[in-house]
Amino acid sequence: MELDNKKEAPVIFLEGVVTFPQINLPLLLKKDSSILAFEEAMKSDALIIFALENSPIGTIAHIFEAITLEGGAIKALVRGLKRVKIDSLIQQEPYFRAKFSLLANLNLENFDLRALTRGVLEQFKECINLGKIVPVDVLAGVLNINDPGHLADTLAFNLDLKPGDKQAILEAADPEKRLKKLSEWLAQEIEIIKAGKKIKKDAAKNLGKMSREIYLREQLRNIERELGIDDDEEDAKEYEEKLAQGKFPKKVKEVLRKEIKRLRRIPPMSPEISFLRNYIDWIFDLPWSAKFKNNLDIKKANKILDRDHYGLDKIKERVLEYLAVQKKVGRIRGPILCFVGPPGTGKTSIGKSVAEALGRKFVRVSLGGVRDEAEIRGHRRTYVGALPGRIIQGIKNSGVNNPVFMLDEIDKLGTDFRGDPSSALLEALDPEQNFEFSDHYLEVPYDLSNVLFITTANILSTIPPALRDRLEVIRFSGFTQEEKFHIAKNYIFPKLLKNHGLSTKELVLSDSAFKKVIGFYTSEAGVRGLERQLAKICRKTAKQLVEGKIKSKKVGAKEVEKILGPERFTLNLAEKKDEIGIATGLAWTEAGGEILSIEAVKMPGKGDLLLTGSLGRVMKESAQAALSYAKSLTKKSELKSDIHLHVPSGAIPKDGPSAGVAIAAALISVLENRPIEREIAMTGEVTLRGRVLEVGGIKEKILAAYRSGVKTVVLPKDNKKNLEDIPREIKNKLNFVFASDMKEVIERVIKKAG
Repeated sequence: MELDNKKEAPVIFLEGVVTFPQINLPLLLKKDSSILAFEEAMKSDALIIFALENSPIGTIAHIFEAITLEGGAIKALVRGLKRVKIDSLIQQEPYFRAKFSLLANLNLENFDLRALTRGVLEQFKECINLGKIVPVDVLAGVLNINDPGHLADTLAFNLDLKPGDKQAILEAADPEKRLKKLSEWLAQEIEIIKAGKKIKKDAAKNLGKMSREIYLREQLRNIERELGIDDDEEDAKEYEEKLAQGKFPKKVKEVLRKEIKRLRRIPPMSPEISFLRNYIDWIFDLPWSAKFKNNLDIKKANKILDRDHYGLDKIKERVLEYLAVQKKVGRIRGPILCFVGPPGTGKTSIGKSVAEALGRKFVRVSLGGVRDEAEIRGHRRTYVGALPGRIIQGIKNSGVNNPVFMLDEIDKLGTDFRGDPSSALLEALDPEQNFEFSDHYLEVPYDLSNVLFITTANILSTIPPALRDRLEVIRFSGFTQEEKFHIAKNYIFPKLLKNHGLSTKELVLSDSAFKKVIGFYTSEAGVRGLERQLAKICRKTAKQLVEGKIKSKKVGAKEVEKILGPERFTLNLAEKKDEIGIATGLAWTEAGGEILSIEAVKMPGKGDLLLTGSLGRVMKESAQAALSYAKSLTKKSELKSDIHLHVPSGAIPKDGPSAGVAIAAALISVLENRPIEREIAMTGEVTLRGRVLEVGGIKEKILAAYRSGVKTVVLPKDNKKNLEDIPREIKNKLNFVFASDMKEVIERVIKKAG
């Protein structure tokens, strides 16, 4: 190989790899330009230049072996020959080619060079003795090299120097300069190895019999400390900056300073450190001062409520009064609102509208089934996985300290050995004390006085008296048929069309179709069942449109039955004629008003009363009182008969005194063999002396009677005042009988013996 006469050669620029003279180098070439340059060299004299990227100094090498792999890559073994300087690039595409000149290899033998060579070898041996890992063949080769320049190149190639340091050694023509650079690097490496051994020794003394995992963590910690890296210290500094920049109450600042100080003192391997960081993060993330500015405009609020809800005039009026007081006072004053009514009557959506009217964030938390007090007040930090309660979590998620906070299903809170969640709510919902609400996890008071709390419930009887006392009840009654029609047409159906990807031209429902669905496919106080039936029509229409069977659909009353199947409910009472011992009662449940068909039959016996139909304790006592009154009016010959009283739908529990009048009527009817008029429904509590007492849920009961086709409703005289809440169109279609004594009921309800 005539290198002295060669002036140009192909060039391959390597990434992070430096080649040296008299050193064998295995390569894997994948770039197209590198492969072309390599192939060009193989065609001539197998000489090629290798250089680090952007470096003018490289090494010309000879190709010993080359294998072409699948995909075109080349695996090769080359040996460096001499240092070269790239004078100019004469070609860049499709591969690099350069003019070059050979660099002279100074090899001046003197005393200093021999001493430096011996010193470098001693340093290298010390590295090996301290634990530096070097391949055995490299170790043997290095110890047998006599040429100082070659020794420097071999050590530089095999030791884990940075590419820049290796390139600096390659560019140094004087072997003495190369060896000095290596001596500096080896001295630094010896100190690092010694420091590592010291760290291991110190860590082992400190940890003693601790597990291997904790030992390794301490070792890592010591390494970070030696390198000037300390995560906990960085975290502490970051927390202190947040504390200085943020606005926090005085007590909170004191707690934060204390906990940040603890963070600095806790050993890094302690499991407590993650809990402490989590706690500090929670304190910082809570909105202590951030709030939405109230932009309450009563007229705008009224428009929002009318836009989102049909009817509910008295409820809207009460909500607007409440909001007006808040605006005048400038803060939350007075009791907490509690929306009570059957499901699907708009309680939750009214809460959302209130938040929009105020321009505040809306937070909803469902309390149904909550039995643990910690769900409200949070867990103490001593517990693994401890978190604040649902109220604080909701405040954090809202990002402000004055959201509209809805506590849904407050009547379904439970109690067990883990405490009473309803008692924990007493402080949160009391405006006189919630400015310092205590959450067990935070351990610092949080001001809830800016939060507008709204609660919802289906019934009031399950809410503890102490909690109920803090609530102002706003009752949501069931909707009439006319109200359901407007809600379905103007609110529910447009929303369903959008949710199902339908346009108003693709699906049209006639007024008769809406009324058919309302009257014959739903029987509820709210509109959730109605929404499900209308959604079914939308789904079936969307399927037909996608299949290409139709381009549009108009649904009338006749088409409803084809889509939804046979009618599920009837507007008429089940009884086709007046019967002995069968009375129609009215009940009030959390789902709204219901019709109860009360049946009684007489059998030979000793005068006992058999009760069936999943009746509760109060209802059973009411039946016993009704029987005693009925017997006081009956002939002695009938008193020996046993009576079986049954209320159908036996799988559904029933309780309360409201059915007393209907039970008494059924018992008197069967004892005197006189039929009861089938189109009369009745409600009221009856006493042993036959007095008819006032009961609740009158509006819901009258709506249920109207839905069932009843013509006349018998009510306690003291409930006459409740007719003010009944829509005029329903009052005009029903006859009302007001009774203060059971004799008045008997005279109107039970027919005379034929």
